[in-house]
Amino acid sequence: MTDAFIDIPGVRNFRDAGGIGALRRGVLYRSGSFHTLTEDGARRLESLGLRTVIDLRSAFELEVWPDQRYGLDHETLGLPTLPPHPRDDDRPWPEDQTALYPFMASTAGPSIAAVVRRLAAPNTLAAVVHCAVGKDRTGLTIAVLQSLLGASEAEITADFLLSNIGLGLDKGPAPYIDETGTERLSRPVDAELLASSLAWIHDHHGTVPGYLRHHGTTDAELDSARANLTG
Repeated sequence: MTDAFIDIPGVRNFRDAGGIGALRRGVLYRSGSFHTLTEDGARRLESLGLRTVIDLRSAFELEVWPDQRYGLDHETLGLPTLPPHPRDDDRPWPEDQTALYPFMASTAGPSIAAVVRRLAAPNTLAAVVHCAVGKDRTGLTIAVLQSLLGASEAEITADFLLSNIGLGLDKGPAPYIDETGTERLSRPVDAELLASSLAWIHDHHGTVPGYLRHHGTTDAELDSARANLTG
């Protein structure tokens, strides 16, 4: 599955989300943020026919690390996965990955439903979904989309785990500086993390479509998104 990776200078962990379930290649990509995108990288994005960038980061992250464009004319849609950043709100995100994944499933419904509605609209594709490094928030969002399009949990998990390779975390945790200037440790993802998010969705809503309907996605939008992404 490593052939899904595409070299976009200045963008980490960029890869095609297709080839999983009925999701076709060349219409939906996933990645880290574009804040260090180079001009060469922008030209490569242009060659992919990019029309829509869906950014899952917080407003504070966008302020500190705005995406670079270099004249690209895609639409950018900000759909934060998590509640306001701890700097702006007294409800912090869980630091522990084991707690973070069910927490994301419990809070990300409105964001993921809005992603589906955007992908259901005409003239949206090709699109890319990204967060800071394309691992956690993007991982859950793409997993829900792949599940909606009939991928098995094993296929979804295999794609999810590719972020360890894309970020060099297959060698173990790595330090990084976050948007507040604090040094933190980026940890590899594992299958149990994603399984805990998907289990939360199934325990509370029965199915992925049920989860999306609960957050306002209509059956017509689900059908349109499936049609656009499968071709």
